[in-house]
Amino acid sequence: MGKQMTEMLKGTLEGIVLAVLSGRAAYGYEITAWLRDQGFIEIAEGTVYALLVRVEHRGLVDVEKVPSEKGPPRKVYSLNPSGRAYLEEFWSNWSFVSARLEQLRNPISAVRIEGEN
Repeated sequence: MGKQMTEMLKGTLEGIVLAVLSGRAAYGYEITAWLRDQGFIEIAEGTVYALLVRVEHRGLVDVEKVPSEKGPPRKVYSLNPSGRAYLEEFWSNWSFVSARLEQLRNPISAVRIEGEN
């Protein structure tokens, strides 16, 4: 993964992780493994854990300690109503930004869209 991709992920990883949690509760390693399965192979586990701590402190997730067969209890994160509202705002912002980027990528469409309004 190049530097540009790393920088792009910094701005979106929180939304990505919250989107994962919108489907089901998970612990940090599960989230990291899922991201790697999706092609984000260079995301460090520590990055996801630090992000989970931030969203926990901001009140966007609920945390439950679940016994583990291999060591101390695991912290399982689930999206709460505040997190769902935040994720909804993230998707709204994502839609706005991605639409504008598509306009820049395809200037002919941008002219056509502006002319339609």
